[in-house]
Amino acid sequence: MDKIRQAMSLASKKTDQVEEPVPIKHEPVAGKKIDYTQTRLLGGLKGRFRRRRVISAGVNGAIENAYKILRTQVLQLMKQNGWNSIGVVSANQNEGKTLTAINLSISIAQESQHTVLLVDFDLKSPSVHTYFEDTPEYGIGDYFFNDISLQKILFNPGVDGLVVLPGNRPFTNSSETLSSPKTISLVDELKSRYAQRVVIFDLPSLLSSDDVLAFSPYVDAVLMVIEDGKTGRDNLLQAMDYLRNTNVIGSVLNKSGSIVTLKN
Repeated sequence: MDKIRQAMSLASKKTDQVEEPVPIKHEPVAGKKIDYTQTRLLGGLKGRFRRRRVISAGVNGAIENAYKILRTQVLQLMKQNGWNSIGVVSANQNEGKTLTAINLSISIAQESQHTVLLVDFDLKSPSVHTYFEDTPEYGIGDYFFNDISLQKILFNPGVDGLVVLPGNRPFTNSSETLSSPKTISLVDELKSRYAQRVVIFDLPSLLSSDDVLAFSPYVDAVLMVIEDGKTGRDNLLQAMDYLRNTNVIGSVLNKSGSIVTLKN
């Protein structure tokens, strides 16, 4: 069972490069209960959430509380710096970054002042959708290459204030796609459409490809996920070196034996 230790660190802000926006509609906030008239709705996910350790199942209060602490620290740092987007990364594959991105997204969406858009930008190995459903008909690759509208891809997983932009199938040329004008335009639109929206990107592991390096100029900050007992020191140092020109908002120690909050 996952437990969370957070070590939050403050970083300097950088400027995003963007192009013309892509139209998409959603959510004013004000106490929420949003009517997702243009977004596919998923229901009956409680059992799936429980099996996949997604926090909204309400089966482990300690883990939910840990994510609330993480949520509060992340939101405070983002507010201080005027940020509204964050990428979740890890040094290696299978170290818990996707579940961390999902649970952090749900926790922020449960907070009354924000809505969240969770985007699966792990293009070579998309897995966000597997926590909510089997393979969806459309994914982000269909937007990039088949001109499928975002409205056909987005879904709400039954969590008020949360919308997911999933992948469905892996594809090649991922780093080229993540730094393309179409991606830059999309990211600008996703970040700027609503003042109270937080955009969370599930990104690939740093040491598996150059995807994060290609995309990092277009996200405000990143959160590093470290698996206790698995992420090696040399791998972590190499991953952090790759992020030397990126705002690292902090780190989450996944699968630790206790829940401890640390601050620099």
